[in-house]
Amino acid sequence: MSIVWYYDFISPFAWLQWPKIKALAAEHPITLRPILLAGILDLCGQKGPAEIPAKREFTYRYTLWRARQAGVTLNFPPSHPFNPLAALRLCIAAGSSGAATEAIFDWIWGHGRAGDSIEALAPVAAALGIDDPVAAIADPAVKAQLRENFDAAVAEGVFGVPTLSIDGRLFWGDDAHEFALACLRDPSLWNEPEMQRVAALPIGAARQA
Repeated sequence: MSIVWYYDFISPFAWLQWPKIKALAAEHPITLRPILLAGILDLCGQKGPAEIPAKREFTYRYTLWRARQAGVTLNFPPSHPFNPLAALRLCIAAGSSGAATEAIFDWIWGHGRAGDSIEALAPVAAALGIDDPVAAIADPAVKAQLRENFDAAVAEGVFGVPTLSIDGRLFWGDDAHEFALACLRDPSLWNEPEMQRVAALPIGAARQA
């Protein structure tokens, strides 16, 4: 079985799902793949929730409410959206490990600190044992791995983060986690007749680009 979690540190919903991913990883091996959400949005011709003013305000309020409901500490960074490239590359430089993912998420969303530059993330890098973080995130191998992660996401059809891929079946968003677990326990759920019917439902009308 292949289980992959695609995420970007820019997403508060990824932070909310992270405790559930850790719990799942205790039972099943999970590949952690940090990716650049902006690239996925560009490819799909979409705007992120934070790029639509009314949706941005609602999303921030809703995220806070969901965090409280789940008992998860959530503190927004000084500005959002922010450029997450340094955070993504730092994670990869640290091996895309659970410890690195945890440390970066906790810095940005647990403590509400900036994650938009390697200078801002220097304390995290030090805690992860990276002595020269500027050089680490500039390493061509790190940049290539981030691109490979993106290409893998595109190949799977990922359209947002966080996304949990279970044998190629995509479960988008923290709120889809229970659905993912249900399908993990009973893979036949995905292919029930009604599930198949709605997946192939004809499009009745489409907006012109």
